[in-house]
Amino acid sequence: MPSAPTPYPVNLLLAGQPVLVVGGGPVATRKVEALLRAGARVTVVAPAAAKAIADQPNMTWLRRSYQSPEAGSYRLVVTATNDPAVNAQVAQDCEVANVLVNSADDPANCTFTLPSVARREHLQVTVSTDGRSPALARWLRRRIEREIDSGYTTLLELLAETRAEAKAAFGTSEVQGWEAALDGGLLELVRVGRVDEARSLLRGHLGLHAPENAPTEALAS
Repeated sequence: MPSAPTPYPVNLLLAGQPVLVVGGGPVATRKVEALLRAGARVTVVAPAAAKAIADQPNMTWLRRSYQSPEAGSYRLVVTATNDPAVNAQVAQDCEVANVLVNSADDPANCTFTLPSVARREHLQVTVSTDGRSPALARWLRRRIEREIDSGYTTLLELLAETRAEAKAAFGTSEVQGWEAALDGGLLELVRVGRVDEARSLLRGHLGLHAPENAPTEALAS
């Protein structure tokens, strides 16, 4: 048992949800870009903002300082200021309203932390140090980014396609064979363009070749 609780990792579905970003500098810009990719309805509160925020047509910029307790009106809040008093006030307002808040480089005023993300289309690999060393998280993320080439995205599409087929055939996609297929060279086949061969190998491991095949044993939950 760990001596202290560890964070519970999740992927938040924020499409169409109202999100507040307090601050308008470079850090806020990165947060806004990530939130917009997630489909959030972003509002920025800052007296001044970087050009990337000022010129962004898909969000709202309120050109003023933060006004308590407005954070409580949002689904999620991110603060990116260099003012500890503002960070603390936003965190307090969020706590009262049961709103999740992240304060950049200020873990005392966070109810969640943000991992470093290596991304290629639908594939995301996140690295977290529980807020102990963002520098290490970024360093590891860059190493992972160098590893994730286009073969991984093609492999992901193949796996998603076959997962749907397995679910239709067996009533569940949680069957034996996935790891054996991946360990058996799927990525290498995809990387050299032998996608049909990779598909056949994967279907064979899952027991999808013949209609009379019985479902493979379901994985333990």
